[in-house]
Amino acid sequence: MGTNNSQQSSGFFEYLLVAHPDAAVSEKINLEKISFGSEYHEKIAPASRVHATIANFIAVEAMESTIAKWTYQVASSIQSFPVILDRFSGFPKHTIYIGVQDPIPFQQLAKKLKPVAEYISNSGCPSAPLVSYPHFSIARGLSATVYDRAMEDYAKKSFYASCMIEELVLLRRRHQFDKCQVVQVFRFRPPELVPMLPD
Repeated sequence: MGTNNSQQSSGFFEYLLVAHPDAAVSEKINLEKISFGSEYHEKIAPASRVHATIANFIAVEAMESTIAKWTYQVASSIQSFPVILDRFSGFPKHTIYIGVQDPIPFQQLAKKLKPVAEYISNSGCPSAPLVSYPHFSIARGLSATVYDRAMEDYAKKSFYASCMIEELVLLRRRHQFDKCQVVQVFRFRPPELVPMLPD
């Protein structure tokens, strides 16, 4: 999603709510991105931190505090959850990504964020789509030719990694080619420990 000139001049920003894997898994995915760029002669954005997008929306800066307040309430009610990344896949015909084994925790998180999305759309901004298919992109904006060749190759490859998702991060940028700035980090609750039964 990108902003147009009228949105930029009116104080609009593009916002993203994202979830990051841990450093080890991020590095593993970044190596895949670098390998893809070398193999298919595609310019991959190495500066973009690996993430799964939970929500992507347009809003004015004055709405930030309300968005942050409601997002904090959601995040503080959710426990950190494990995620397994276990396959390569794609969105025809432009994006190659790594998918997750169980999308339900992400979808439940998106459901809890629905009031935030409704606040944005009710404020006269475009609707804020929430995640349906959580994924970690390897390459985006591909030509159909490169996409088809890459999908044929990646269908034969395997990938496996696991980590905990422990926070949401609110990012903003002026347009899709702008560098994202961190607005706020929202930590989830630590997983509750199951008490050990006495012998």
